[in-house]
Formats: sequence, structure tokens, C-alpha cells
Amino acid sequence: MPRYRLDIEYDGRPFHGFQAQDGLASVQGSIERAVKGFCGETLRLQAAGRTDTGVHAAHQVVHIDLEKDWKPEVVRDALNAHLVPAPISVLEASVAPDGWHARFSAKKRSYEYRILNRKSPPALDQGRVWHVKKPLDADAMHAAAQVLVGHHDFTTFRDLACQAKSPMKTLDVAQVRREGGHVVLAFASRSFLHRQVRSMTGSLAQVGLGRWSADDLKAALDARDRKACGPVAPADGLYLVGVEY
Repeated sequence: MPRYRLDIEYDGRPFHGFQAQDGLASVQGSIERAVKGFCGETLRLQAAGRTDTGVHAAHQVVHIDLEKDWKPEVVRDALNAHLVPAPISVLEASVAPDGWHARFSAKKRSYEYRILNRKSPPALDQGRVWHVKKPLDADAMHAAAQVLVGHHDFTTFRDLACQAKSPMKTLDVAQVRREGGHVVLAFASRSFLHRQVRSMTGSLAQVGLGRWSADDLKAALDARDRKACGPVAPADGLYLVGVEY
């Protein structure tokens, strides 16, 4: 039974998250229905990560096990045909090596969060950015973000509904840069807690607005208390942008 790796992108706005849920639109459910439409097989795919409602992916990775050997380009093109009109695209399909698993073989996951930082609201990017009207100091945000890098107890930035066994995570990258009218935050880790990126982003925005200092962010981290977290950033601006194996 061949295993196929699928590299995909999607707009998260129409979906109640990645994970399949009865009666609700999901990315996983849409792809699994496309597989059934393509080859008649009913299966449960595996993904590198499960994004929340409204969160997007520029590069998600999933795998499917099919009974028949198909050329990878046939799998890609057939799934894309059956995914119309859902805003999901299979960028590439390939035969996975023996023992490879989309989730358990992943070594690092990378996210970006995009903030539109201007007075005027977005017209073209509605639902794809967080609109913050007041000026943000991206340099101050970047400097403060470095206190988050490393191995920490991230309880402060962990959603109360998080099912992870431990709040301990190692954050490899936390960067903030300005791109014209946008402020872009980049994070990378082997794995993240539920809503960790959105929680860190919301707190870093407090630094950018001049309401918090870097010391305040460190105090929030050290508190290991969800109540110490700043306002959580909305899902709109969050993107899964890469998975490393």
C-alpha cells in the first residue's frame, strides 16, 4: 500500500479548523472527500499539524495511504480537480519513503503571523491579516521576542483547552520584521502548544504598542500563568509556512 506525501496550501476562512468534524467544514474532511471522489477509497489522512478555525497554510504536509500505485502527478491533479471550489490546493504529491509519517517524522514547524499596521482597513486581505491601526514598533517587538527563544514552560501562552501533556517547549526562532505596512512575526519549533503562536503574538503586540516592555514580557513568561498573557491575536493573520523533515 503506497504512502503519498501531499504538500498543500489553504485559506482557512471557510473551515472550522483542519481536523475533520461531523457536520462542519474542515480542511481534512475536504481532502478525504476528494480522495473518495478520485479513487473511491475512504481513509483518514495524517497531517504535520492541525490548524485552528480561520488559520491558513502556505505549506502544510499530509500523507495518505492508497491501495493502488498511482503516478504522483495523477494523485495531485485528480485531488485538485475534486477539491474545487474549496480554497485548498495540492502543490505537490510524492511517494513517501518507508517509515515516513507526516506528523511523527517532522523535525520543525514554522509559522508566520501577518499584521496590517495602518489606519485604513484591508480590502484585499480581509480575513488574512490582523488589522492594527496604531503604530507598532517592530524593532522593540523583535528585541522582546528573544526572551521567548529557548526551552521554557510556556503555560502563560498555552490555551486552557490545550491537551499537550507538558507546557515545556523549545522555541528555536522568534523574529519580528517590518515589510512596508505589514509587521511579520516568524516562529519555529519542533511543536507548539494550542494557540501558543497567537498568544505570543498578542503579547508582543503590547510591546509594539508601548504598553509592555521586554521585561514585562519576560515576567509574563516566568509567571507560568495564563492570566498573565496579553490579549490573544485573532486567527486571521496566522499561517503555517513550513514543515522540516
